[in-house]
Amino acid sequence: MTFVSHAEFHHDAPERLGVLLVNLGTPDAPTVPAVRRYLAEFLADPRVVELPRALWLPILHGVILRVRPARSAKAYQSVWAEDGSPLLTIAQRQAAAVQERFDQRLPGAVKVALGMRYGNPSIPAALAQLRQANVRRLLVFPLYPQYSGSTTASVFDAVTRELSRWRWLPETRFINQYHDHPGYIAAIVESIRAHWSVHGQPERLLFSFHGIPKDYFDQGDPYYCHCQKTARLITDQLALPPESWSVTFQSRVGFKEWLQPYTDETLKSWGAAGIRSVQVLSPGFSADCLETIEEIDEENRGYFLGAGGEHFSYIHCLNDAPKHIDMMVDLITRHAMGWPELEGSVLDETERHARRERALALGAVA
Repeated sequence: MTFVSHAEFHHDAPERLGVLLVNLGTPDAPTVPAVRRYLAEFLADPRVVELPRALWLPILHGVILRVRPARSAKAYQSVWAEDGSPLLTIAQRQAAAVQERFDQRLPGAVKVALGMRYGNPSIPAALAQLRQANVRRLLVFPLYPQYSGSTTASVFDAVTRELSRWRWLPETRFINQYHDHPGYIAAIVESIRAHWSVHGQPERLLFSFHGIPKDYFDQGDPYYCHCQKTARLITDQLALPPESWSVTFQSRVGFKEWLQPYTDETLKSWGAAGIRSVQVLSPGFSADCLETIEEIDEENRGYFLGAGGEHFSYIHCLNDAPKHIDMMVDLITRHAMGWPELEGSVLDETERHARRERALALGAVA
């Protein structure tokens, strides 16, 4: 193996704390070729599809990638904005806002980079930015509130795979989940109340989380439990009676059983049962994306209204709302506790110059 060189290192360069924000990813464009490339990377991940590679990869490349990209490209076209994919543009605004907060508080001490687990900007590209900024301590922050092996653990795989190529590793910490973080819960509660102030309170509030195959849960994945706790903490603060809200799971594919109840079937049954008004939120997503804009606010809206419901509204993800950024900064600060960049104990310019002079005297070249 050839290891990544750190020959560009200078002994008087300031050391930084690096924050790697990671979300799922998006195709580069809403076209069939771009979606095919994205799906090929996504669906080949053994954390996403836990089947033997010899069985799954021929199905993926021989069947799924010949059929699904065209259908998915149409869905992406329906949500694509002038500035690109909503997920990417929102994530970029989140990263910029977090960077600005730390620049105001600790100028030059923290470098924030954005990587996508699948697609671009890639995790290796984001880590390269941090390496070039002389990051010696790294905090990896997957933007998945509820832990799952298919999301959070997959980010760990990708980060450690890239770092295994580096000659000089940064000290590294990893945020596993934040499904019950007080700031996260408070930000969602505030977003619901703000929505109610405009649209009123519905008969039913539906928490729709992305699904995973049920056998992942049966084998010990805590995702289902994290989703239930998130919803319980939110509804406790809203003082909602149990009969006024539910947790469901969306985005299932294939023929095996996924976590239930399913979002689409629940909305159809509610509409048919005479429930007139529903509001839906997806607190497992940190940013609006195909699964919230097209799947929830378009497709599932149609299911509810088509079954007899009268009023449907979608409560947007936290995106780059100030309370969400507050929570992200607080979570980063908590997990980076004790590191010198946040303690104000980094070397000043005079000390860095002295370090360089000592290195040069020992034969260093920079």
